[in-house]
This record gives sequence, C-alpha cells and structure tokens, in this order.
Amino acid sequence: MLDKIKVLTGFTLRGRDGEVGTVEDFYFDDHHWTIRYLVADTGNWLADRQVLISPHALTAVHKEKRFIAVDLTMKQIEGSPSLNSDKPVSRQYEEDYYGYYGWPTYWSGPFTWGASSYIPRDSERNRGSNAGGKAWDRHLRSACTVTGYDLHVSDGEIGHVEDFVVDDVTWTIRYLIVDTRNWWPGKKVLISPQWIENVSWDDSKVSLKLSRDAVKRSPEYTEESLLTREYEIGLHRYYDRQGYWEDSADARDALSARKASSV
Repeated sequence: MLDKIKVLTGFTLRGRDGEVGTVEDFYFDDHHWTIRYLVADTGNWLADRQVLISPHALTAVHKEKRFIAVDLTMKQIEGSPSLNSDKPVSRQYEEDYYGYYGWPTYWSGPFTWGASSYIPRDSERNRGSNAGGKAWDRHLRSACTVTGYDLHVSDGEIGHVEDFVVDDVTWTIRYLIVDTRNWWPGKKVLISPQWIENVSWDDSKVSLKLSRDAVKRSPEYTEESLLTREYEIGLHRYYDRQGYWEDSADARDALSARKASSV
C-alpha cells in the first residue's frame, strides 16, 4: 500500500498495551531512501527524550481509524536507549537501539533491509543475520526538513518537494511529490528517488537529469489520483525507467512477505 507521509503524520501509535503517542516525523536514509524510524510525539509520557520507532515494530497501518499498530509494550519503549530530543541519531545510538531490540541491522547488507528487500519478520530465523554482511555508511534525513527542498533540472528550477509517497510494506520512499506551480501555472508530478542525480543537503536542493519540458509533459498527480499499478506503469514508461516491482529480488521478497503476512 502506498501512503503519503503528510497523511500518516499525526496518526496514533498503538502499542500492545496502550497508546505510545502520535507520529511527528520520519527519518529516512539517503542511500536506499527508506524510512528507518518514525519519530513519536509522546506528550507528557516521555517528554524529555526523543522516541523512535523502527518499522521492524510496525505491524499494520489503519488509515480509516488513523492509527499504526506497534508490536511493542510501553515498558519496552521506555527501557530502550535514550536519545535527547536535540541530538542527532548517531551510529552508536543505532547500534545500541538495534541491539536492545534484537533486530537485524538494516545497514549490514546490500539490500533495503540488510539481507533482504523486505523487513525480516521471523526473529528466530534472523538471529545472527548481521554477521558477514558488508556494511554501508548511512545518513539519516528528516522528511519534515526535506519537504520544501527546491527541485532543479538541466535547464533551471521547476518546483519544490511537497510530500513523499511511501510503501508501508518495505517502508521505502517510492516517490517525491513535486509541486511545479511556483514555476508555471502547472501541476504536481511524481519523481522516483532512483531518478535523482544529486541531492545537496547543505543547499536544500534536489537535482535531476531531466529538462523542464520533460517534467511539464509528465503524467499529472492530483490529490484525487489513485496510485494504481496502471498509473505507475504509465509514469515509468514515460520516463523510460524500469519499475521497482520488476526487480527480481524485490518481487521474490514481496512474494515471501505476502506469504508471511497470510500465516
């Protein structure tokens, strides 16, 4: 299921034994463009620290009731490694965090979630799966911060990042929603992170190897648009790009994920 981050922001996070808080922000890595943590606003419960929830703990997104199910108790979350709200997420913190919960680390393999394109759900099978993987250097970015970044193409600026579309199975960002209306009386379009040439995090700028005209003629995205596979196929054909669903490893893991969820 594809969801917009702005829609998910504000959803209640429901743990095994009560409400943990509400979704305040999302941290994603700039390598796989995948959500690594939901930032929870816990109100007065754990007010002196930043509470992060990994997608490893997320079991379902309930859009109609506006909540996300979290497979953790409040005691587990309270006992997790503490992170001051004004401090960035360090490598040491992530190692302590994943060690505390006993989850395989996402940075210890070549795929989106380390050894797999999908989140490992079998804890017994995946114990020790961190061993032997080639680690990559991850850098986390805030979705709230990146929203508003300028988008540049080969012949100038075309608009800004308005939102993100995320896959709530892999928690991978599939598209950036780009608003071009500050450039011409235009429209909103979708751009895959895979089509990005460069991101200047210091200059708050995203660059593409495309022309203004190419973006102008691309399939329009509206708030009423349904992100069906038919729409995605048309979008990828327009840009002459292979769909993420066509990747053999991704497709294989998707089948495994569906089988696991049906058990």
